[in-house]
Amino acid sequence: MHAMFGAIGNYWWLIFVFGGTIGGIVRGVTAWNERRADRSLERFRIKQEAKVAVARAQQAERVDAESVQRELRRAVADHQAVDDRWFAYETDLSTLLDFPMLIDMREPLTAEFHRARSRAELLRPSAGDESSPAAVEQYRDAVNAYHAALDVAEKEARRRRRGDFDQAEQERLARAQRLLNLAADAGASPSERQQAYARARRELDGLIDLPATGAAAIEQQLRAALESPDRPDD
Repeated sequence: MHAMFGAIGNYWWLIFVFGGTIGGIVRGVTAWNERRADRSLERFRIKQEAKVAVARAQQAERVDAESVQRELRRAVADHQAVDDRWFAYETDLSTLLDFPMLIDMREPLTAEFHRARSRAELLRPSAGDESSPAAVEQYRDAVNAYHAALDVAEKEARRRRRGDFDQAEQERLARAQRLLNLAADAGASPSERQQAYARARRELDGLIDLPATGAAAIEQQLRAALESPDRPDD
């Protein structure tokens, strides 16, 4: 140990020769350590920013998906409301005969309404399907067009009522209306109801076509009345 200290003591002057080099090495090592620490901090910062960006993107995607679903639910509810308005006419044939323009496909407004109705139904998303924002927007626009077309056709039909028919045709419509009321009357006998319905169809033959839904509903009622075991005697 004394020999080592002695050697160092004998060569103390080397410090002045290599002191600058040693200092440079120490400073270089220190700077490298600092750069490494800075790089580690930068990598950590980038990773954290990436995680935040991913989280924000996922949250935005969830918000967008919820917004699309809300818009879809509103469009479906609006669609059902317009359908209910139309079905009130379609299934009440007697009332519909007050506004025959609504089922006269020769009328441009009527044809446009039925085209808009078909398009809205065609674009209605199936239950459980994932709908894109573009598809929901297209469906919503179709429902709005359906709503507007019914408004226009209904207003015009109420204005014109039976005015497009001559006197003889109006009398046929009135007779058919009375007969349809009798056909739907549960207090009448089944045979009376059936005969009334058949006569109503003859009155309307070549004049207007009854909606299939309404006609099917009445025919189902008549079949049920005829098959009822406790129906009144004819």
